[in-house]
Amino acid sequence: MGLISWFRPKGRIAFYHAKDNKLTLTKVPGATGAKEQTTFVDVCRSATPETCNLNPFLFNGHLQTCWTTMKYDNVPVYYKRKIFESETPAFSGHYAMDFVVAPYEIPQDPELIDQARKYTQKSGMPPRTSFFSQDEFAALPSNDTKPMLVLLHGLSGGSHEVYLREVLAPLVKDGAWEACVVNSRGCAETNISTGVLYNARATWDVR
Repeated sequence: MGLISWFRPKGRIAFYHAKDNKLTLTKVPGATGAKEQTTFVDVCRSATPETCNLNPFLFNGHLQTCWTTMKYDNVPVYYKRKIFESETPAFSGHYAMDFVVAPYEIPQDPELIDQARKYTQKSGMPPRTSFFSQDEFAALPSNDTKPMLVLLHGLSGGSHEVYLREVLAPLVKDGAWEACVVNSRGCAETNISTGVLYNARATWDVR
């Protein structure tokens, strides 16, 4: 067992969160029917393992990142895209949000695939992605109780990245979650419309 564990080293997982922990949740009553309050941080902490099994050949973060570009992994997550314009003059420009939707056939409507490349780079839109039609976006709001998961991708990535789709696929598979990805300006095959670019402190589009 010791030799096997040497070939499959384990890494410790660190859990970080903001000092302010004001978001409280109510647990679903069990057999007793008693409601119990908990915090969102505690829910995340209990769901985060203390260790993870690492591949001995991918022994650092750089190699692990490179491997995601080499290993083909078909995780069919489909998106509908909406372009938003910043309402703050200091952060002028547009950015794309991709919402996870049920699988569909990519439409041939020039507007839905941005054939004119108004918002999209010449290489075209990412796989399994097209724009919302006006009717589709109008029907998006709902009053259901499904939680909405908002994801941020890594540096220079986007909603199409395999590591992000691997996270999303099991969450949306049974319909228990809604999810969307905020694409940083210039990422996920989007054009840059102003001089306000992405950086590690650029939280204005998320907010």
